[in-house]
Amino acid sequence: MFFADHNPPHFHVLYNDFTAIIEIGTLSVIEGKLPPRALGLSMEWASIHQEELKKFWDEAKRLQPIGKIAPLE
Repeated sequence: MFFADHNPPHFHVLYNDFTAIIEIGTLSVIEGKLPPRALGLSMEWASIHQEELKKFWDEAKRLQPIGKIAPLE
């Protein structure tokens, strides 16, 4: 996430030379492309942490520091 970023609420995924932007509310790719395995892992992680992502989005929009979210185990 980037501070004061544009709507809709989203997060950025970087994997090797690939990038994607995933909307938090729908967990859909709104820009970019990832290999299938990276996309699947990103979606699994996001579904587990969707509420945290929403909270952090709101904090980032208010230019407040955001925490870290645990990786997949």
